[in-house]
Amino acid sequence: MTRVAERLFALVRATLRNRMDDASLFEGTDAAQWREIYDLSSVQGVLAQAWDGMQLLPEAMRPPRALRLQWAVNVERIEKVYRRQERAIARLAAFYREHAIPMMLLKGYGLSLFYPVPEHRPCGDIDIWLFGRQPEADKLVAREWGVPVDVHKEHHTTFDVDGIMVENHYDFVNKETHASNARLERLFKQYAAQPGESVAVAGVAVYLPSEQLNALFLLRHAAVHFAAINIGLRHVLDWCVFVAHCHDRIDWPALYAVARETRMVGFLNCLNALCVDCLGLEAPSLPDFERDAELEKRVLDEILSPAFSGEQPEGLLRVVRFKTRRWWANRWKHRLVFDEGLAGAFVHSAWAHLKRPRSIAH
Repeated sequence: MTRVAERLFALVRATLRNRMDDASLFEGTDAAQWREIYDLSSVQGVLAQAWDGMQLLPEAMRPPRALRLQWAVNVERIEKVYRRQERAIARLAAFYREHAIPMMLLKGYGLSLFYPVPEHRPCGDIDIWLFGRQPEADKLVAREWGVPVDVHKEHHTTFDVDGIMVENHYDFVNKETHASNARLERLFKQYAAQPGESVAVAGVAVYLPSEQLNALFLLRHAAVHFAAINIGLRHVLDWCVFVAHCHDRIDWPALYAVARETRMVGFLNCLNALCVDCLGLEAPSLPDFERDAELEKRVLDEILSPAFSGEQPEGLLRVVRFKTRRWWANRWKHRLVFDEGLAGAFVHSAWAHLKRPRSIAH
């Protein structure tokens, strides 16, 4: 782990603990090194958590004033987006409630409630589950709001509410690309039949997932993204704060049984190890799990500095070539999270894209 990464982890740990235990790491940190910390925190999706941790350092150890101003401006932007999303969630939930359609929030906003400062958890799209009433709800949005609904995405439709994209899930995972996803989907639907607690968002009640649904969904979502492209430190932090708050309500034997069956137990173990070693999650929050120092280092290195990176190009042929090269470079990650063979998974994924050609560019 680089010195920059060590310092970033120290800032995030300080935020989670509300105290700075590693101030000595920042002795002699110059402007250029602070810039590297800032840049890495931004890329990894933890800019605001690093900002909160930095406030716990002695004044003399903090970055130069110009960088602090830039940092503060960007944290304020994250807060503004969060408040916009809150309003969009409340408006959407109120609309569905008028039509007697219950709404459950997935990922994003619901996870932010576990953070020390909820509005500092960056939120992008609004992911929702409508308990099987997605087609009816999409028709209502299109008819009564005049909002176009995109049906060309995989396992969800999309539309905009006040400039915020909504992903309306009819499946929790893409069943077309991997056979294991189809098996898991049945379990997701079973877990989703019983929602978790209800919370008020701007005065409107919405459901959150049960702890078991959340655990499996967060794990699979992170695993699939890690294998296909990569994940950021924010995904690890999401898992960390979720486990810290809900560990005693998770059926760990059941979760590990599913992870072993789908061959993503190694990824789950790495996720847990990174939370303990890098983010300071207390070990009693987790069950006993196997450690593999070499694999943990490889996963952490890939998160912090992906072996295959770069912006996706324009043009169908260039996109296909880019995605094929990325798939080949990430084949070791595929073996870590999927139980299907590489060839079979490639054929399934290619066929899924051919059935929805517009999905190729996404």
